[in-house]
Amino acid sequence: MLALLFPGQGSQSVGMGRDAAEASPAARAVFETADAVLDLPLSRLCFEGPEDALLPTEIQQPAILATSVAWLRALEERVGALDPAWVAGHSLGEYSALVASGALGFEDALRLVRARGLFMRDAVPPGAGAMAAIVGADRAVVEAACAQARAETGEVVEPANFNAPAQTVIAGTTAAVRAACAAARAGGAKRALPLAVSAPFHCALMAPAAARLRAELTSVSFADPHPPVIANVTAEPVDEAAVIPALLARQVEAPVRFTEMVERLVALGATRVLEVGPGRVLAGLVARIAPSLARANLGRIEDLAAAAHFVSAAAAEPGTAG
Repeated sequence: MLALLFPGQGSQSVGMGRDAAEASPAARAVFETADAVLDLPLSRLCFEGPEDALLPTEIQQPAILATSVAWLRALEERVGALDPAWVAGHSLGEYSALVASGALGFEDALRLVRARGLFMRDAVPPGAGAMAAIVGADRAVVEAACAQARAETGEVVEPANFNAPAQTVIAGTTAAVRAACAAARAGGAKRALPLAVSAPFHCALMAPAAARLRAELTSVSFADPHPPVIANVTAEPVDEAAVIPALLARQVEAPVRFTEMVERLVALGATRVLEVGPGRVLAGLVARIAPSLARANLGRIEDLAAAAHFVSAAAAEPGTAG
């Protein structure tokens, strides 16, 4: 049974989506829509850069969303309507997953992630927050390091992304993140690596962004997802429109439970996952979480034929709906 995964921030690169737009009218239409809806030359920024222009979160978020949806439409153009059993995304990628499930219109998604990026950018003054990746330590070590740093500094630091069993990203104030990194290394972590990000995402410092996004979400209509979306906040499948806005608002200040999301997919019966969008990070994380899952990527034109074969093989598996 097939699940589609969609990447989040950090997966961008100059040139992303250009080969999709050149090869696929459906993909090209996605970028044209994005340019018109946002009144920005988003396609040119994706295709030509410069790299610095893609870094602001209010640009990066719609750019990755548009590129992910463009590859999805290119694949649909090649193989027909897809019938995955589940969809999911990492942070921003949850919006791409909602578009793929029919729960959220693409134009509304563009507007929401643009606003989300602005709200997240404005929630914390530049330089006041930070994020770091703790590698080679389990969840308990990271949580203990954050607790120790909070006690030492009196400031916010929390797990932000549970990306794999031995890879957790933390977020908080700059001083508290630095203290948590030191505590994690003392607790046995192999590495504690500062991340080049514009804000400390998925922690309590994002509460102002969550409040603003909650208000923005009231202006958007959602439909019941088909297939279900595995939510970042709960790591559980969602098939009712009514619960989506609250989950998306909470997601901004809550950790991304990606490890549990993948484990839930396995428990539900997933046998293969296709990462759709720029970069190849999620498939690599899946390999660490659930090595038994078959994996493929679609983020370059040379991936398209193999991705088409991958989803066709999923549809042919006995006892599945694709």
